[in-house]
Amino acid sequence: MKIETTQILQSNLEKVWDSLHNEQVLRECIPGCESLVKTSDNSYSVTIRIKISAVTGKYTGSIQIQNVSPLKQYTMVVEGTGSGGTVKAEVTLSFNQVKEGTEINVSGDATVSGIIARVGQRILGGASRMLINQFFGCIREKVQN
Repeated sequence: MKIETTQILQSNLEKVWDSLHNEQVLRECIPGCESLVKTSDNSYSVTIRIKISAVTGKYTGSIQIQNVSPLKQYTMVVEGTGSGGTVKAEVTLSFNQVKEGTEINVSGDATVSGIIARVGQRILGGASRMLINQFFGCIREKVQN
Protein backbone atom coordinates (compact mmCIF):
# COMPACT_ATOMS: atom_id res chain seq x y z
CA MET A 1 0.00 0.00 0.00
CA LYS A 2 1.38 3.40 -1.02
CA ILE A 3 1.55 6.20 1.53
CA GLU A 4 1.67 9.72 0.08
CA THR A 5 0.71 12.98 1.77
CA THR A 6 1.86 16.55 2.16
CA GLN A 7 1.28 18.42 5.40
CA ILE A 8 1.81 22.12 6.09
CA LEU A 9 2.44 23.14 9.70
CA GLN A 10 2.37 26.83 10.55
CA SER A 11 5.61 26.79 12.50
CA ASN A 12 9.30 27.09 11.77
CA LEU A 13 11.25 24.11 10.52
CA GLU A 14 13.43 23.70 13.64
CA LYS A 15 10.44 23.53 15.98
CA VAL A 16 8.66 20.98 13.76
CA TRP A 17 11.84 18.87 13.42
CA ASP A 18 12.44 18.94 17.19
CA SER A 19 8.82 17.97 17.92
CA LEU A 20 9.02 14.98 15.59
CA HIS A 21 12.09 13.79 17.51
CA ASN A 22 10.65 14.37 20.99
CA GLU A 23 9.67 11.15 22.74
CA GLN A 24 6.90 12.75 24.81
CA VAL A 25 5.34 14.49 21.78
CA LEU A 26 5.44 11.27 19.77
CA ARG A 27 3.87 9.32 22.63
CA GLU A 28 1.02 11.84 22.80
CA CYS A 29 0.50 12.11 19.04
CA ILE A 30 0.79 8.56 17.70
CA PRO A 31 -2.84 7.39 17.45
CA GLY A 32 -3.59 4.58 19.89
CA CYS A 33 -0.14 4.74 21.49
CA GLU A 34 -0.10 2.88 24.79
CA SER A 35 3.66 3.05 25.28
CA LEU A 36 6.69 4.46 23.50
CA VAL A 37 10.17 3.88 24.91
CA LYS A 38 13.38 5.15 23.39
CA THR A 39 15.76 2.21 23.01
CA SER A 40 18.62 4.13 21.35
CA ASP A 41 19.25 7.50 19.71
CA ASN A 42 17.20 6.57 16.67
CA SER A 43 14.88 3.77 17.75
CA TYR A 44 11.85 3.18 19.93
CA SER A 45 9.81 0.23 21.10
CA VAL A 46 6.10 0.89 20.80
CA THR A 47 2.73 -0.59 21.77
CA ILE A 48 -0.31 0.67 19.88
CA ARG A 49 -4.00 -0.25 20.01
CA ILE A 50 -5.81 0.50 16.76
CA LYS A 51 -9.31 -0.14 15.46
CA ILE A 52 -9.80 -0.40 11.71
CA SER A 53 -13.32 -1.23 10.58
CA ALA A 54 -14.46 -4.16 12.75
CA VAL A 55 -10.90 -5.22 13.59
CA THR A 56 -9.31 -4.00 16.80
CA GLY A 57 -5.72 -4.97 17.45
CA LYS A 58 -2.90 -4.35 19.86
CA TYR A 59 0.47 -4.18 18.16
CA THR A 60 3.94 -4.23 19.63
CA GLY A 61 6.94 -3.35 17.56
CA SER A 62 9.64 -0.87 16.79
CA ILE A 63 10.22 2.45 15.10
CA GLN A 64 13.65 3.05 13.56
CA ILE A 65 14.79 6.45 12.31
CA GLN A 66 17.33 6.05 9.48
CA ASN A 67 19.13 8.09 6.82
CA VAL A 68 18.86 11.28 8.86
CA SER A 69 19.76 14.51 7.09
CA PRO A 70 19.03 17.12 9.82
CA LEU A 71 16.26 19.58 8.96
CA LYS A 72 15.92 18.01 5.49
CA GLN A 73 14.66 14.43 5.71
CA TYR A 74 14.73 11.03 7.39
CA THR A 75 13.32 7.57 6.81
CA MET A 76 11.11 5.93 9.40
CA VAL A 77 10.82 2.13 9.47
CA VAL A 78 7.89 0.82 11.51
CA GLU A 79 7.34 -2.86 12.27
CA GLY A 80 4.58 -4.28 14.40
CA THR A 81 2.98 -7.59 15.23
CA GLY A 82 -0.33 -8.13 16.94
CA SER A 83 -3.57 -10.01 17.13
CA GLY A 84 -4.67 -8.63 13.75
CA GLY A 85 -1.50 -9.56 11.89
CA THR A 86 1.68 -7.72 11.00
CA VAL A 87 2.46 -4.26 9.73
CA LYS A 88 5.67 -3.05 8.14
CA ALA A 89 6.06 0.44 6.75
CA GLU A 90 8.96 2.45 5.41
CA VAL A 91 8.29 6.13 4.83
CA THR A 92 10.50 9.09 4.06
CA LEU A 93 9.67 12.48 5.52
CA SER A 94 11.11 15.47 3.64
CA PHE A 95 11.00 18.95 5.13
CA ASN A 96 10.93 22.37 3.45
CA GLN A 97 10.56 25.84 4.92
CA VAL A 98 7.78 27.59 2.99
CA LYS A 99 6.10 30.95 3.52
CA GLU A 100 3.18 29.25 5.36
CA GLY A 101 5.57 27.45 7.73
CA THR A 102 6.98 23.95 7.29
CA GLU A 103 5.98 21.61 4.49
CA ILE A 104 6.38 17.89 5.18
CA ASN A 105 6.20 15.46 2.28
CA VAL A 106 5.57 11.87 3.36
CA SER A 107 6.17 9.09 0.88
CA GLY A 108 6.52 5.35 1.31
CA ASP A 109 5.01 1.90 1.38
CA ALA A 110 3.29 -0.26 3.96
CA THR A 111 2.73 -4.01 3.95
CA VAL A 112 -0.05 -5.46 6.06
CA SER A 113 -0.85 -9.13 6.61
CA GLY A 114 -3.27 -11.18 8.66
CA ILE A 115 -6.85 -10.35 9.62
CA ILE A 116 -6.30 -6.63 9.21
CA ALA A 117 -5.27 -7.12 5.57
CA ARG A 118 -8.56 -8.87 4.86
CA VAL A 119 -10.66 -5.77 5.60
CA GLY A 120 -9.82 -4.57 2.12
CA GLN A 121 -7.46 -2.18 0.44
CA ARG A 122 -10.00 0.65 0.21
CA ILE A 123 -10.76 0.58 3.93
CA LEU A 124 -7.05 0.26 4.82
CA GLY A 125 -6.17 3.22 2.59
CA GLY A 126 -8.83 5.38 4.22
CA ALA A 127 -7.84 4.24 7.70
CA SER A 128 -4.15 4.97 7.06
CA ARG A 129 -5.01 8.49 5.81
CA MET A 130 -7.15 9.06 8.90
CA LEU A 131 -4.35 7.91 11.24
CA ILE A 132 -1.77 10.07 9.43
CA ASN A 133 -4.09 13.08 9.63
CA GLN A 134 -4.70 12.46 13.36
CA PHE A 135 -0.94 12.26 13.97
CA PHE A 136 -0.12 15.45 12.06
CA GLY A 137 -3.15 17.21 13.54
CA CYS A 138 -1.73 16.57 17.00
CA ILE A 139 1.78 17.67 15.93
CA ARG A 140 0.20 20.79 14.40
CA GLU A 141 -1.40 21.65 17.76
CA LYS A 142 1.90 21.12 19.58
CA VAL A 143 4.01 23.33 17.29
CA GLN A 144 1.51 26.12 16.63
CA ASN A 145 0.91 26.90 20.31
